[in-house]
Amino acid sequence: MAGKVKDLFLGEKVSAGELVDSFSSMGFQASGLADAVRVIGKAKKEKCTIFLAFTANLVASGLRGVIAELCERGFVDAVITTAGSIDHDVIKASGEYELGVFGADDEQLHRDGINRLGNIFIRTSHFERFEKEIRKVLASAYKEKKVLSPRELNAKIGASLKDGHSFLAQCSRKNIPVFCPGIVDGAIGLQSYFFRQDNKDFGIDVTADMQELADLVIGSRKTAAIILGGGIAKHFTIGSNLLRDGMDYAAYFTTAQEYDGSLSGAFPKEAKSWGKIRENAKTAVVYGDATINFSLAMAALKEKGLL
Repeated sequence: MAGKVKDLFLGEKVSAGELVDSFSSMGFQASGLADAVRVIGKAKKEKCTIFLAFTANLVASGLRGVIAELCERGFVDAVITTAGSIDHDVIKASGEYELGVFGADDEQLHRDGINRLGNIFIRTSHFERFEKEIRKVLASAYKEKKVLSPRELNAKIGASLKDGHSFLAQCSRKNIPVFCPGIVDGAIGLQSYFFRQDNKDFGIDVTADMQELADLVIGSRKTAAIILGGGIAKHFTIGSNLLRDGMDYAAYFTTAQEYDGSLSGAFPKEAKSWGKIRENAKTAVVYGDATINFSLAMAALKEKGLL
């Protein structure tokens, strides 16, 4: 047993750090969140190479600002994400998304030129602007190099953005690599395909990043992962650590369950069977919406002077 369950008393003023500390003995997901903060904090203190993996929906939300701040402060050493994250980051650099409702009339939204992502509304006109901006970046990059890796293209895109809330812009400034193994699965991939129709020798080599990623993994004394969501971003992160017999720390923020055998729902202990996470690794899992849980976790770490 880890200790006794203690009641939570809010008092007159409770800071984020104090609240999360009290979560440790509260039970349920509150204790899971406290565990995640401890795991991430210890990984940072031990100067681990920290990988941050996340899915595109979180960049569409206001959590984009937290992710950008982590990059700006150099809290993470590498980002692994999906094509949609690039799309949303570029669009939001020059345009705002709108809050809607989950129960909206989707057929009417389609007729109105609005795309719904949960309770976030994204106008089709945003993507039309995205197309023009990305084609400029592709044309500029093409003049320098005919075939780019996703990491190289993401660096070019980040350098073109002036928005301080852009994680791509902050990563470009801090020289933090942004890996995107599924870059064709999004608007960025579609525009790259269109660009190639007029420039047949243009290409994105998704295997080209493997050497840089492998060097980062193998050259690290210890590695840690903060994983928001699942899918390809999660697996590319833990899978790459097979090269060093697994990572040393991992904190998952997820809503997925393991009963269907999916990678998205797999526990860290399952990854230990594959050698993606070391047998003696320190891990934590927090179930719930990352816009809430991860924001609170990072606020607690910031208060503790670790961010």
